[in-house]
Amino acid sequence: MAGHSKWKNIQHRKGRQDALRGKIFAKLSREITVAAREGGDPDINQRLRLAIAKARSQNMPNDNIERAIKKGTGEEGGGNYEAATYEGYGPGGAAVMVEALTDNRNRTAADVRHIFTKRDGNLGEAGCVAWMFERKGILTIDREHTDKGEDDVLMLALEAGAEDFEATEETFEITTSPEAFEEVKNTLEEEGFPFSTAEVTMVPKNTVDLTGEQIPKMLALMEALEDHDDVQSVYANFEMDDVELEKYGG
Repeated sequence: MAGHSKWKNIQHRKGRQDALRGKIFAKLSREITVAAREGGDPDINQRLRLAIAKARSQNMPNDNIERAIKKGTGEEGGGNYEAATYEGYGPGGAAVMVEALTDNRNRTAADVRHIFTKRDGNLGEAGCVAWMFERKGILTIDREHTDKGEDDVLMLALEAGAEDFEATEETFEITTSPEAFEEVKNTLEEEGFPFSTAEVTMVPKNTVDLTGEQIPKMLALMEALEDHDDVQSVYANFEMDDVELEKYGG
C-alpha cells in the first residue's frame, strides 16, 4: 500500500491539493455526470453514489452536484465525455496509469503522450502496466483527529469487513475490497471517525524504488498529468526514501 500512500503524502506536504482546488470541482462534476448516465438515483447507482461521496469530501456545493447529475441524465446539456485509460512508464521504470474523461480522445492521447515524453517517461500500449495494479477501497484516518487507539480502530475495521490495516505515526490506513468499501466506511463513520481519504482507487501490487534525480523527474511527471483538465486520476507504483525525497524532491 506504500506506493499509493507515498504520492498522497507528498501532495499533502507540498500543498498540491490546495493548488489544484480550482480544478477539482470541474473534475468531480465530470465524474458525476458520466456516472449519472447509468442512472440518476444514487441509492441504485453505486458508481454515482461513490462519485457524490467523493465530491462531498471535497466540500463541493450541493447545487454543483445536482447540476452535474442533471447533465448526466439529460435534464441539462453537458459534454459528451467518455472514459479513456493510458498506461506507461516514468523515470526509473515506475509504472503509471492515467484515467481520463474526455470529449476528444485524439487530443487527450496526444497531450498525455507529450507529457510522458517531455518528462523522461514513455506512453505504452494498453495493458502494459494495468496488471501491476488492483482496485481497492482506501480509508485514511489522521491520528490527531481521533482519540481512539490502534487496537480499537483495527477491531472495528476488521469486523466491518476490511482486508488490511496499517498504522503509522500519523495515520491509520484501512484497505477494503471495492464491494466492502461502503460498509466499512459507514460503520466507522457511525463510530465518529473522520476520514482524510475515503475512495475506491488503484493500488500497486509491488513498488519500484526511485533515487537521486529520478525523484524530482517523477514528481514533475505526476504533477503535469494531474494538472491536465481531462485527467481524473493518476496512479503509480514508485517508492522513495524520505531522506532522498527531502534532498531531491523538496
